[in-house]
Amino acid sequence: MTLKPFLFFCLILIPTYFFGQEEEVNPPDYIKTINFRGDTPETQLPIINLGDYIELEFDALNGDEDDFYYKIKHYNFDWTPSVLIQSEYMEGFDNQRIREYENSFNTYQIYSHYKLTIPNAQTRGLKVSGNYMIYIYNSNGELVFSRKFMMYEDKVGVGVSIKRARDIEYIETKQRVELLIASGSMQLNNPYQTVKAVIIQNNNLNTAITNIKPQYTIGKDLIYKYDSEISFWGGNEYLFFENKDIRASNNGVQFIALEDLYHNHLFTNTIRANRPYTYYPDINGNYLVNNIDASNSDIEADYAWIHFSLESQEFLRNKKIHVYGSFNNYAIDDSTLMTFNPEHNTYQNTMLLKQGFYNYKYIVIDSKGQLNEGLISGNFWQTENSYKVLIYYRDLGARYDRIIGYSEGNSVNITN
Repeated sequence: MTLKPFLFFCLILIPTYFFGQEEEVNPPDYIKTINFRGDTPETQLPIINLGDYIELEFDALNGDEDDFYYKIKHYNFDWTPSVLIQSEYMEGFDNQRIREYENSFNTYQIYSHYKLTIPNAQTRGLKVSGNYMIYIYNSNGELVFSRKFMMYEDKVGVGVSIKRARDIEYIETKQRVELLIASGSMQLNNPYQTVKAVIIQNNNLNTAITNIKPQYTIGKDLIYKYDSEISFWGGNEYLFFENKDIRASNNGVQFIALEDLYHNHLFTNTIRANRPYTYYPDINGNYLVNNIDASNSDIEADYAWIHFSLESQEFLRNKKIHVYGSFNNYAIDDSTLMTFNPEHNTYQNTMLLKQGFYNYKYIVIDSKGQLNEGLISGNFWQTENSYKVLIYYRDLGARYDRIIGYSEGNSVNITN
């Protein structure tokens, strides 16, 4: 075989995903409550200071005490694979078994609770900042699920302020994020090419705005004051329910029943898009596992079937409606799809979730696969939303994208 045909043959064998953006793999039905965090109490979308520990927890509900293994890979800012080899971004090695797990105690639903902490004896740390993906495999080498996380360095200052949209068409429905990057002593070479900003609303990577370049500079500061380019739909406050006492009705729970497991039937939710905005506190789509009668909710919190219910109106007919929130990493699949019940004239869904406090909302997927968060809940500029900003930098001639700055903002103090 000559050289050119051989090279062509090798290129055919390279998987096409190697050149594309890497997407997270959602877990099978028996894997629940995936929490991924650093040294903060927040359990969703881990954005961690380089050198701090990270912790991944999940439950396996099959009762088999399976062995699980993990691998970690480094990625560019756009989630394409970086060219770094493992020894360049990791101290130690991965592909190790998760050794720490406990079985549930005093619960109707049997499960094993797994916990992985990095650094550990085998994976002693991550050396560089940037995007990472952790992959969890079973003992047969089959991928069970994967999750993204980010490691950042404090090299530049990032100022974040939330404004109303300038466009009169969206002034009542959108929020705009303005940024200022103060480089300080760090020299940012050719920032229009090397610096990119990513803005994330309510920990949801699905709706993140990426690859935002500076609009202009003032001295050594980079200024971002775009309008439509960095505007988000305001949305509405999340709905919520609480079942920390699984045997009694709590906030949002209409009644309960005990069959094979506890069943929590929520109050039927109404359409809010055509109603005035009303503020009430939420946790911006997140959730918290909690059993009020337990000393260790990790293994003593039970699972319950949660029955969601949404009133039906004519404009929702023939539309795909999903329950949406951080409880499943904002995934949209068959498990979150609402079905119409003509007897009660409602859309309904049932999910198995661990005891605690949950935020959720209802969203619509149109015929083109586009997500519409406001059709049912509405969009309001007053909505309290959290924003996280990551600043990526690849110096001229560098081989990977660093995250050199991180900051947060909140629309509770939104201004014109």
